[in-house]
Amino acid sequence: MGEMTSEGASLSAGIDLSQFYQVFFEEAGENLDNMEQMLLNLNIETADDEELNAIFRCAHSIKGGAATFGFSDVAELTHQMETLLDKLRRHELQPTSPMVDTLLQSGDALRAQLGRHQGSGAAAVDTTDLLNSIRGFVESEQADFDAPVAAAPAPAPAAVAAPKAPKAAPVKPGVRELEMRVGPLTDLSLADNLVDLFKEITDLGTIEPLDGGVAADGVRRFKILTSSSDGDLLDLFTFHVAREQVNLLPFGPGFGFHEGSPGSPAAAAPASSTAAQEAELGYGFFDNAPGVPEQTTASELKVQVEAAKPAVVAPAAAARPASGPAAGMEQSTLRVSIEKVDQLINLVGELVITQAMLAQNSRDVAPGLYQQLTSGLADLERNTRDLQESVMSIRMIPMSIVFNRFPRMLRDLAAKLGKKVELVTQGEATELDKSLVEKITDPLTHLVRNSCDHGIEMPADRLAKGKPEHGTITLVASHQGGSIVIEVRDDGNGLNRNRLIKKAREKGIDAPDSMSDSDVWNLIFAPGFSTADQVTDVSGRGVGMDVVKRNITSLGGTVEIDSAEGYGMKVSVRLPLTLAIMDGMSVGVGEEVYILPLSSVIESFQVQADTIKTVAGSGRVVEVRDEYMPVIGLETIFQVPRFDFEHVSTIMVVVEAEGGRVALLVDELLGQQQVVVKNLEANYRKVPDVSGATIMGDGRVALILDVGSLVRRSRH
Repeated sequence: MGEMTSEGASLSAGIDLSQFYQVFFEEAGENLDNMEQMLLNLNIETADDEELNAIFRCAHSIKGGAATFGFSDVAELTHQMETLLDKLRRHELQPTSPMVDTLLQSGDALRAQLGRHQGSGAAAVDTTDLLNSIRGFVESEQADFDAPVAAAPAPAPAAVAAPKAPKAAPVKPGVRELEMRVGPLTDLSLADNLVDLFKEITDLGTIEPLDGGVAADGVRRFKILTSSSDGDLLDLFTFHVAREQVNLLPFGPGFGFHEGSPGSPAAAAPASSTAAQEAELGYGFFDNAPGVPEQTTASELKVQVEAAKPAVVAPAAAARPASGPAAGMEQSTLRVSIEKVDQLINLVGELVITQAMLAQNSRDVAPGLYQQLTSGLADLERNTRDLQESVMSIRMIPMSIVFNRFPRMLRDLAAKLGKKVELVTQGEATELDKSLVEKITDPLTHLVRNSCDHGIEMPADRLAKGKPEHGTITLVASHQGGSIVIEVRDDGNGLNRNRLIKKAREKGIDAPDSMSDSDVWNLIFAPGFSTADQVTDVSGRGVGMDVVKRNITSLGGTVEIDSAEGYGMKVSVRLPLTLAIMDGMSVGVGEEVYILPLSSVIESFQVQADTIKTVAGSGRVVEVRDEYMPVIGLETIFQVPRFDFEHVSTIMVVVEAEGGRVALLVDELLGQQQVVVKNLEANYRKVPDVSGATIMGDGRVALILDVGSLVRRSRH
C-alpha cells in the first residue's frame, strides 16, 4: 500500500484520492470477474460484437481507474489487452483459443497486481511474457504496429510548421498530435501534476510544455503525442483540474517551437474558431455527444461509474440496453462494508434477546389490567421477527457468487487432464449466508475437482462406453426446509464398491462385505483414503475428502454420497441457512439450561430407568423401536451440580448428526425458541461439546450444544 499511497498522494493535487481506492479495487474486481465470465462463455467461431465490446469495456474501465491512481503496471497491462480487444471487436483479428487463454492469464496477473497495491505484501508480478504474447497476437496482423518510430515514417500533419522541433517529425500510426490548454489557473503547479501523471503512465505517450512554464494569461499550453482517445485523456485529467479548464485541440500553426511564440496569448486562434474546431471534431464535454466523428473509438462511449466518483454515472449508462452485462447494477445496489452489516445483525440479536426478556416478564402481568401493554408487546414481537428476517436477508448472497468461479477452474483442469468437460449450474439464485459462502467455497472446489479428475473419463473411454465425448458436471443449489442443499453431480465412472472395500482393508479399516452401499460410499471420507492409482498435482494424496467432511460438519452441515457405477455419482451437502440466529429446543438439566439445534432433534420420549441397559465397555444404551442407541447423560458430561439427590432423569431427546444418533438424558423440556448465537470461542475459549452460547429471556447464559461432537463422543 506504501507504493500506492505515495504515488497517489503526489498526484492528488489537493484531492484526497485514498477515499476512492476501495471503490476502485471493488469495481476492478467486479470488472475482472465479468471479463473472465464473458471470456469463458465466448464462442470463438461466432463471437458477436456486443460480447467483444463488453469485454473491451471491462478492460477499459480498469485501465481508466488504474491510470488515475498511478498504478502504472496495471495500466500498462490493461492497455495492451485493450489494444488486442479493440482489434478483435473491429474484426481486424479473428479470436483464437490461445488469445482467450492469454487474456484469462492477464486477468489473473491483474488480480495479483491489484492485490499487491491493496497491501497484500506479495512480490511484484512479472508480466513481460504476457505483454510479449499480446503484442505477438496484435503484430500477427500488423507487423509494424510496435516498430520503432524511425522505422514507420509518417509525415507530420501539414499544418505543423516546426522547423526547429525534432519531436514534431515522424509519428507512429495511430498516434495523434494535440495541443492541451489548462486554465485559467490560479495555482499553475496544478498543470505540472498533469505532466507528472503523463510521464508516470508510459502508455499515454509524450508531453512537451509549449510555454516554458510561463502562462501570461493563466493558461498553460502543452503539446501531446498520444494514441489514447480524447475521452480517456479528459477522464484522467479532470481528477486534478476542473473539466472546463482542460481543452484538447488539434495541433495547429502558431504553437510550434517558434521564437517569440511560447506563452503568447495573441498567437492563439480566436475563441470563436476554437469553439468551431471543437464542435467540428466532436470535442464536446460528453463523449457520445451528437456529431462525434468516425475516428472516435467505442472506448470513448464509456459505460461505467468512474472509480473516483462513485455517485456520478456516465451519461452513456442511461442509453445502455438492459440486456448488457451488469445492466442497471450501479443504480439498484448500494455497497456497504461487511463490518456494518455484522454490527447491524449483532444489534438485532440484542433486540431479539430484550424482546424475549420483556415477553417473559409480561407473563406475570394481568392482561385485563394492562391491555395496551400486552398488545404493544405482541406488536413488538411481530416487528422484531420481521426486522430480524430483513436484516438476515441482507447477509444472504446468491450461490452464483460461488458457482461463477468454477467454469474457469474446470477449463484449466480439463485442459491439463486432456478431458472434455461441460459445467451446468442450476439454482444460482438460491441464497446463502455470506459467512457460509466463504467457508463452503473450498469444500465445493475440492468436490468439483474430484469429479473432473476421478469421475469424468477420458474422451476416448467415454465414446467406447457409448457416452457423449463431453462429460457433464452439474452444480445444483436448492432450499429444503430450513436448510440449503448443494449437489455436485457428474456423469462419469461412479464409485466401484469392491475397489473401495479392498482399499479400505488395505488401510486397516474394518469393511465387511455385508456393508450397505451408503456405508461403502462413506469410506472415502476416511482420513488418508484415496482411490487414485497415482499421485498427481491434482489429487491422489488422500488429503481432501476427510477435510471436506470436517469443514462442512463444522458449519453444522452434513454430506451424503450416492453413486451408480458406470453412470456417475452425486455428493449432497446440506447446510443451515445462517449461522447467526437459529431455532433451538431448550432443555433443563438440574438448574442449568442447554440449547439443542432444532434441525438435529428427531424426537423426545419418556423412559423408565430400567429400560436403559449397560453394555460392558461401551456405556449405556436404550432400545427405541428395535434399535439400540447410545445414551449420554448431560448431567455427567457437564458435571451439573444437583441438590435433589433422589431425582432421576426420565426424558430422552434423540438427536442426529454425522449419520449417527444418540439419546440425551435430560430433566425437562423447556420449549422451542429462536436463539441468537454468540461465539463462545471469541468471548471466552473453546469448550468441548459446546458450539456457542445465547442469552435467554431471563438474562441467563445458555450453552448451545455441539451435537456432532456428542455423537463422536458416543462412538469412542
